[in-house]
Amino acid sequence: MNRVSKIFKADDVTSFKKKLFSWSNNFEVSVYLDSNNYKSKIEDYETILCVDIHSKLPYTKEKSLDKLDNYINQTKDWIFGYFSYDLKNEIEDLKSDNIDKFDIPNIFFFQPKKIWLISNSSIEALYLDGNQIQDDWTEINSINSSLNFTNSNKIQLKERLNKEQYQDKIKKLLDHIKRGDIYEANYCMEWFSENSKILPNEVYLRLNEISKTPMSAYFKNQNFHLLSSSPERYIKRENDRIVSQPIKGTSRRDSDDFIDMKLMKELHVNPKERSENIMIVDLIRNDLSKFSITGSVEVKELCKVYSFKQVHQMISTIESKVKHDLTCVEIIKSTFPMGSMTGAPKIRALEIIEDLEVSTRGLYSGALGYIKPSGDFDFSVIIRSLIYDSVTNYLSFHVGSAITSKSDVFKEYEECLLKAKAMISVLQ
Repeated sequence: MNRVSKIFKADDVTSFKKKLFSWSNNFEVSVYLDSNNYKSKIEDYETILCVDIHSKLPYTKEKSLDKLDNYINQTKDWIFGYFSYDLKNEIEDLKSDNIDKFDIPNIFFFQPKKIWLISNSSIEALYLDGNQIQDDWTEINSINSSLNFTNSNKIQLKERLNKEQYQDKIKKLLDHIKRGDIYEANYCMEWFSENSKILPNEVYLRLNEISKTPMSAYFKNQNFHLLSSSPERYIKRENDRIVSQPIKGTSRRDSDDFIDMKLMKELHVNPKERSENIMIVDLIRNDLSKFSITGSVEVKELCKVYSFKQVHQMISTIESKVKHDLTCVEIIKSTFPMGSMTGAPKIRALEIIEDLEVSTRGLYSGALGYIKPSGDFDFSVIIRSLIYDSVTNYLSFHVGSAITSKSDVFKEYEECLLKAKAMISVLQ
């Protein structure tokens, strides 16, 4: 489907982004993706916004990837959406029987009427109806971009597992590792509130302000909201190039520059954190080898430490080459869920995780992003994210850590608290 394109220039792109996000709240469905000016050779766009549904994939929990493949071929256009973690139950012979407070499809994608792309100082509008572009540009620029947050009551959060219950679960997971069932698994737990009233757009802006991550995102589908400060890329395709960037290894930041640098260096050489990362790198290399051109899978970065506002993170970059006719769905089927959120061997880890976790992950550990008409795509891993239903007033987030034979149950709990810090602070 052909879109009408128009290029604009803005004197102050930062101000325009604020206005653009504010304008998006006029629509029932929107996706806002922001790199927060994070400098990377991998990024195409600084910011993307899409709003308003032209068409969408119907609610699905069966044969969802086949339906998505058909939808891609029918629309031949930009589409935006997510893969829920429970898509794993369709890809593999798995099931989920844990607590589930969000009745969401395994896949949701839609074709927006309006798309805004920001790259460097260039702003591009891609509309199905080009007659609306100039009016929208004028309306967006007329918005007051100052951020005046509304004072709200503190949210009363509950842990789905208390500290002792969590540690008991980790000990059981360690028993599986000692028996040789698996050698790594990512175990997650939920914080929640059953009667929350928040302004999701404002909470997202606060979360983004204190996190500034390169895969930040806000997704709204009527009453369902995702507020994400994810730093992690699941998978990206650009022509014949595939890139995956798993995160394994976390350290706190410190306001003292000397101590902060010391923490960063300690993370880089930490044998437990490095082993976690390398195990997942091997898993992803194996996943990519299923569909990549023989001999093309390469580790471009191994255990490189990147710094974000809240934490230091150890990230590896794995790339490969694929044939032109390989579809998005074939790639997702071979790699989902992201290795960093599962474990190794992946299928057995997924089974054990499901048995020991008490709440369904849902959108958490899934992926959010877009697919272009060319077949190129980019998806984040949904972590460090709040999920909110404005009808039921249910608010939730998960955090987790990778468990290996070297894990200390007390330190793993502390790592979960560290990852939860930003989300708790914006709510309380």
